[in-house]
Amino acid sequence: MRLLQGIAAGVLGMRSFQGGVATALLGLLLHFVIAYGAATTFVIASRRLRILVTHPVLCGIAYGVAVYFFMNRVVVRLSAAVKYPFSLKGMTIGVVIHIFCVGVPIALVSRYWLAERA
Repeated sequence: MRLLQGIAAGVLGMRSFQGGVATALLGLLLHFVIAYGAATTFVIASRRLRILVTHPVLCGIAYGVAVYFFMNRVVVRLSAAVKYPFSLKGMTIGVVIHIFCVGVPIALVSRYWLAERA
C-alpha cells in the first residue's frame, strides 16, 4: 500500500501516506495512466520508426532505460513526491525493472498489435 501511496505522493505530497486505501487507489490509477502514456508514446513512435517493432527486444531494452530516466529525472523532480538521495543500487534495480517490466513488454505487445493490423 505504501508503494501506491508513494505514487500518489507525486500529486498529494506527504499527506498521501495518511490517506489509507483511498490514496493507494489514486496511486494505482496514476500508475496505470503513466503506463498507458508510455505505451501510447511507443506505439505512436513505432508508426514512424519501424525499427521499434522490427527489433522489439533491443528497442524495448532501450525504451525501458529511457522511461526510467525520464520518470526519475523529469517527472519525479517536477512532482510533489519525496526526493530520495541517489543510490547506485536503487538506480540499477529500477533500470532492470523498467527494462523487463516496461520497455520489453511494451515493445513486444506493440509488435504483435501492429502486425495484426498490417
